[in-house]
Amino acid sequence: MPTVNIYAAKTQLSKLVDLASSGTDVVIARNGKPVARLTSLKPEKRPIVFGLLEGKGWIAEDFDAPLPDEILAGFEGR
Repeated sequence: MPTVNIYAAKTQLSKLVDLASSGTDVVIARNGKPVARLTSLKPEKRPIVFGLLEGKGWIAEDFDAPLPDEILAGFEGR
């Protein structure tokens, strides 16, 4: 874990943020004593909610019935 003083952190903030976002924590020190840590944030996981759209749609009773011959012929190129 690299340690940088506050002045270096001010001048190299963009570089340090890139380093932290790649997974390396950076310690910021004042007069050689650690005072802060720059680290990456983990994306928040959202829980899966089953049945969220229940009752919002419908399926026709004959959705899996065979297609009429004229429509089927169009799909088959006849």
